[in-house]
Amino acid sequence: MYRKIALAIAFSPRIEALIAETKRLKDLHRSELVLIHIGKKTAELENRLFEMLKKYGVNLSQTKIVWEDGKPAKKIIQVCNTEGVDLLVAGALKKEELFTYYIGSIARKIIRKAKCSVLVLIEPSNTSRPFHKIVINGTQQTQTPYVIGQGVELCKLEQAKQVFILNEIKMYGLKMATISDNSEEEVSKNRKKLVSEEVSYVEDILKTIDQGDLKINIKVTSGRWAPELAKFSESISADLLILGGHENLTFFDRLFPHDIEDILGNLPCNLLIVKK
Repeated sequence: MYRKIALAIAFSPRIEALIAETKRLKDLHRSELVLIHIGKKTAELENRLFEMLKKYGVNLSQTKIVWEDGKPAKKIIQVCNTEGVDLLVAGALKKEELFTYYIGSIARKIIRKAKCSVLVLIEPSNTSRPFHKIVINGTQQTQTPYVIGQGVELCKLEQAKQVFILNEIKMYGLKMATISDNSEEEVSKNRKKLVSEEVSYVEDILKTIDQGDLKINIKVTSGRWAPELAKFSESISADLLILGGHENLTFFDRLFPHDIEDILGNLPCNLLIVKK
């Protein structure tokens, strides 16, 4: 799926875990690897990095290391564009403080502005393991067929044990309000019809995709898709949540969070933002 994977590194306590996770992904996708560090290059840091790469079996001849100075998010995105990166891996905190949310963390800026797909790992492990429980956003949006296609392909590679696609009944409250004066039987019938339509939407997309041996569960929610996705992912202890990317948001938008912004403020699990 990904010909070139990049890892944004900082010499933090989680650097080894991020290297271990990215090494697994590199091997899984048979990708080239680019490591990006924004900060001054020193012999001490370079030697320390080489030791960690050697420890986790990263082949240096197949790895490019880029050292840059400047604003981290901006420089990381520039390197990804220059190198033709397909997937950028970055670490992030599970929950951000309010001040950080308004100022914008590095991970948030990367997610908004990167042209490539972005994988955000909230609890990377030195003993990396596959994503076995994956949730995919199936809400009706322009990019949804592509997101589901990419999600299913990744699930096959990861040999996921449980795969869920969540779809939202748009304007559920309004639709139900218009039939609330009907009999209880009619209301129930219409509710089932709304659910059936959303299930059919996902099923029609899946018919065009090779699902391999995956067992895919389609779920339908009547609430806003982003909070429902986060709540569901947390309730089943998902390993990974897959969403499509969104347009760059203005500062005004960020004062009144839109969909994906709700999830970024309190990540329920690892998050993959799929971009074409």
